[in-house]
Amino acid sequence: MKPHLPLLCALALALAACGQDTDKIGDADTVFNLLGKNDRIEVEGFDDPDVKGVACYISYAKKGGLKETVNLEEDASDASVSCVQSAPQIEYDENVVKKPRQVFKRSASFAFKSQQIIRYYDPKRKAFAYLVYSDKIIQGSPKNSLSSIACYGGVPASGVEAAQSEGKQVHGVCVITPLKS
Repeated sequence: MKPHLPLLCALALALAACGQDTDKIGDADTVFNLLGKNDRIEVEGFDDPDVKGVACYISYAKKGGLKETVNLEEDASDASVSCVQSAPQIEYDENVVKKPRQVFKRSASFAFKSQQIIRYYDPKRKAFAYLVYSDKIIQGSPKNSLSSIACYGGVPASGVEAAQSEGKQVHGVCVITPLKS
């Protein structure tokens, strides 16, 4: 069993490194712990790396106490995600967003559980769906939350002529580099 210890440590470090491009927005205590931090709900925000003008916010349960101090806690699978338009217009390349992509991941236990957000693109409706869920090496959780954002939810994008002259399409608030045939 000992030869697997370095592999487990490397996996734990890799999971801990994910989700570093987030900003902590705040937290709310849920359970008082005499030793260590309280159990709480944490809120983080991040920008979608491939879709300029979309920001997402995730809230998740975080276990505190003495186990958190020594990094042996396992957080609950409860999480929620909400995504919003964060700029006057949304810009993206359909070639980049056409396949689902993990846009967020955080460790929810020492090495065996993680929470992640996967972005899906719906080209027919010019919309994005963001799914948050937890998984484990052995068994995941059916608990999940979904947020969506569409190109037709706000004031139409300006500069239509300039975008079209660059070979881009304008749909509602979105300036899109279309799929290449």
